[in-house]
Amino acid sequence: MLGGAGVSTASGIPDYRDKDGKWKNAQPVQYGDFVGKASTRQRYWARSYAGWKRIATAAPNKAHRALASLERRGHIDTLITQNVDCLHQRAGSERVVDLHGRLDRVVCLDCQAPLSRDRWQRELATANPGWDASVDYYKPDGDAQLSESDIDLFAVPDCPVCGGTVKPDVVFFGENVPKDRVREAMDSIERTPALVVIGSSLMVFSGFRFARRASELGKPICILNHGKTRADDLATLKIENDCGQVLSELDSDLSNA
Repeated sequence: MLGGAGVSTASGIPDYRDKDGKWKNAQPVQYGDFVGKASTRQRYWARSYAGWKRIATAAPNKAHRALASLERRGHIDTLITQNVDCLHQRAGSERVVDLHGRLDRVVCLDCQAPLSRDRWQRELATANPGWDASVDYYKPDGDAQLSESDIDLFAVPDCPVCGGTVKPDVVFFGENVPKDRVREAMDSIERTPALVVIGSSLMVFSGFRFARRASELGKPICILNHGKTRADDLATLKIENDCGQVLSELDSDLSNA
């Protein structure tokens, strides 16, 4: 099972792409810019600080709950998610590969010290007393659109352990997914009889590679997604419908079988 941003939209977390697979907003921050430019880190953390509440308070929707139920009854071997919101775990899924990491953790790039996101939010709050930006609108993965004047006033603290640079424990665009994580996910593709893709356009290679591998192995591929995906020509079955509705009905049908 491979899931993407479309699984979490019903929980109030926007997705990246439209039905044609094109960006809805400007492309997310690039890894090289985050590491190399203090101004990029300032922009990222100001917007993420303001947007974190949307992620932290989001609740699993019926798609997450149905997937957790299907796993409990043995219908899902492994859930590979491209999302970083941890909603699958909150819904009860246990065999989850967080392909792109988790937004509820941060890590220092210098000393590798891990911190919880809640603690890092407190560090950000301490460094910015009285800062209260108005959010124009929310974007994917805890990003929030703010005014330039609010961003310019935001201070980014250093790592509280070593004074280094702190980054969310997620894979940015332009950054490689850790090899052991890819291997774990690929092992599940090779182990299971079929691949189901839910709520993902697969436009980025980090997700598309699993559909391509399943196809190479001759395994059926079912895609449940609104709009175009990069793997449409590999699919055995393509369903364009609400993933929460379809998964809930599937879970109900299998439970009564």
